[in-house]
This record gives sequence, structure tokens and C-alpha cells, in this order.
Amino acid sequence: MAFSVVVLAAGKGTRMKSSLPKVLHKVGGVPMVQRIINTVKSLGADSIHLVYGHGGEQLKSTIQEDNLNWCLQAEQLGTGHAVQQAAEHIKDDEDVLILVGDAPLIREETLGALQAAKTQCDLALLTVELEDPTGMGRIVRENDNISAIVEHKDATNEQRLIKEINTGMMMMSGSDLKRWLKNLSNDNAQGEYYLTDVIAMAAAEGKRIQSAQPQSAVEVEGVNNRLQLANLERALQRRQADELMMQGVTLLDPNRFDLRGNLNIGNDIIIDVNVIVEGQVALGNNVTIGANCILRNCTIADNTVVEANSIIEDAKVGENCTVGPYARLRPGSVMSKNAKVGNFVEMKKTVLGEGAKANHLTYLGDAEVGANANIGAGTITCNYDGVNKSKTLIGENAFVGSNSSLVAPVSIGEGATVGAGSVITSKVEDKALAIARGKQRNIANWPRPTKKTT
Repeated sequence: MAFSVVVLAAGKGTRMKSSLPKVLHKVGGVPMVQRIINTVKSLGADSIHLVYGHGGEQLKSTIQEDNLNWCLQAEQLGTGHAVQQAAEHIKDDEDVLILVGDAPLIREETLGALQAAKTQCDLALLTVELEDPTGMGRIVRENDNISAIVEHKDATNEQRLIKEINTGMMMMSGSDLKRWLKNLSNDNAQGEYYLTDVIAMAAAEGKRIQSAQPQSAVEVEGVNNRLQLANLERALQRRQADELMMQGVTLLDPNRFDLRGNLNIGNDIIIDVNVIVEGQVALGNNVTIGANCILRNCTIADNTVVEANSIIEDAKVGENCTVGPYARLRPGSVMSKNAKVGNFVEMKKTVLGEGAKANHLTYLGDAEVGANANIGAGTITCNYDGVNKSKTLIGENAFVGSNSSLVAPVSIGEGATVGAGSVITSKVEDKALAIARGKQRNIANWPRPTKKTT
């Protein structure tokens, strides 16, 4: 059956103490409400209605989804009032899934279970059992049918023993929902329209009301402050770590691993502690990632080792390469197979050819380095003149001595050698030796300076 989704995301989130709307705070590098939208899109929803209020412009500039229906709740007058803002867009002959925008860890499988429950009843609730449900609305049943949600303050002592509570997520037909929304009243202490009142209306009409439950209570936990946000972040990271380990990844400490994007993996991958993965990252077979590395929008091919404390961003690393420790590959960097960059080497918009090496203390920017070239320690490509960036070309099998400065635009020929300490400002021909440094003078019996006395 066709179904639509209403996501309630209009709350101010004052306890977050932030100028950012609550639902835009990130979990796993993705805004909370975006995670929920991604999940319901994977379910195949026909339409998604996002009820927004506080920080509307920020929401619209951040959440850019095709076919997302924006429904303004100008005043926050309760959850029932929020759903009313989407009522005119709801069809009578579709089911409507109502979700809260601050519970980002809800699983597709759980919502699928809620949909399955709806096929067997008129109204399906997502409920959860808590060891300590204090303060939560209790699910009251009569003859295996849910008859009411009773708020904690209104519950009898017997009802307070109930551990099953309401999550605020439910599914029902569009025609039923719209009829019940019209009959909501704000005759209560808060002067608000409560969505939960539709449960009593449904029960009064003799509707069958059933429930589904998540695999874990953390799926339905909401966020009201930074502490809860941090707790959900850790829960998500452990969930993702567990999934990766079940796929064959070795995480030396799954509690010290962060995935803030998507990770495609090969076989026999080893990841040490405190590794952060952001954006779109792909790791080939037999890849090892050392401790404290950051991988961001990059690909790393088979049999490559990334040593500790390295950063790889918007870069491609080929097969059988070695990176680091303490290396940084900036956007546009490419390492061909069997290439090596060592400790404190930085590359930016540079192609390092097959088998080429830059082992120590080197900056390679806007450069092409040929196969099997060797770049000595302390070498830099001087690619910026204060206004423009220029390119350095280093041929195959070239040898650049330590502490050399290559002033771009410049080219070093195939098989050429640059003597250590040289400042190269013009072309070096193939197989030539270039030495560009001041002539050494030795002055005999040089009197060393002595300390002045006062």
C-alpha cells in the first residue's frame, strides 16, 4: 500500500543551548533529521512531509532533498498541531508514518516491522520497554488491544508498574488520521494539541491498535541536550563498528573508531585505534590503517599500509603503497602503486609515479613525479609566487638531493640528478646533474666569537 511520512522537526531545542536548530545537530557526521529522511527514503515512501518551525532557513539550506514537502508550524502548539500542518497533503487512501525528528538511530528494519504491524490493525504504535519508565507515557492494554496512553503524572500506581512506553512514532490510514486530527482539543494544562489523543479516539471507535518494538531502546531515544547527543553518537559508532567487524574488518578497539560517512571495504582490513573515517572512503584488500589516522573522501588500494598519525583527504592511494607515519595527502594527491611517502611528507595536487619515493620531511605541491624517482629529505616544490600556483615536473628515475628547492614552473628530466641543497629555477635536462648553491669557502684559523662581559 502507498504510504507517506510526516517528520516532526519544528522544536526549538532550547536545552541544546545552540543557535542551530536541534534536528540539524549531527550524529555520525550527518544531521539528525537527514538520517531519518535517508532511512524512510530507503523504505520507499511516496512522499515525505517535514514539519518545521524554528530555524527554517537553516533547515532549508542544509536539507536539500528533491520532493521533500516543507510544512511550516509557525507556532509550536503540540505534536497534534504539528501533524495538522501536513494534513492537507495527506491522502485518504494511503498509510501515514509519523516520526519524530530527533531520534536519528531508528532502523529501517524497525520501521518495516511497524509497517507490518499496521497491515494487521488500524493503528500501529512503536513502543519500547524500559527498566525505568519514570516520566514516560504508559501503554495501557485491554484484551491484547492498546486502549490508551496514560501520562506518568496521570497514571495510577498500578499503571506506573507498566514498563512499555510510547515513542511518539505511529502509523495509521490517512482518512483516520485526518478525522482524528480535526477532533483534537487543547483543553489541557499546556493548552496544546497532543497527537497521543488519537489513541483514545481510535479505541473509542473500536479500532484495533497494535504495536511493534525496536531491537534496542537506543533506536527511539531522542535528543534534548548535548549529553544525550554524545550518548547517541557513541551508540551509533559502536553499532557501525560491530557491523564492520561482522563483515570481516579487524578493529583493534571498536570503542575507539569513528565512521562519519560511508566505508566500502575489501577483505582482511586492520584498523588501529582512534581512526576517523569521513565522507566516502574505500579500502581494498589487506589494507592496514595505523593509529590516529584521518581518512576523508579517499580510496586506498590493496596491500597498502597507512602508518600512524597520517591524514588522507580527497586523495587516491594505489596498491602496495606506504604512507607515513605523520604524512598528509591533501586534495588531488595520487600515489601510484608501490609508491612511498614517509614521515612528515605533505602532498597537494600531486601525482607520485609508480615506485617513486619521498621518505622524509618533504612538501610536494602541484607536481608530477615520474616512476621510481627519489625525492630527498627536506625537498620542497616552491609552487606559489604569492599570486599564482605553478607546476613542477620530475621525470622518471630522477634523483633530487636533500634540502633542495624546486622553484616552479620547472622541470627535472628523466634520470636527472639534483645536488643536495640546490635551488633549481630552470629546466634540468635528462640525465644531467644540476647543482645550484653558493661556492664553499674555508677560512683558516677563524676566530670564534667570545661571550661579552659587562
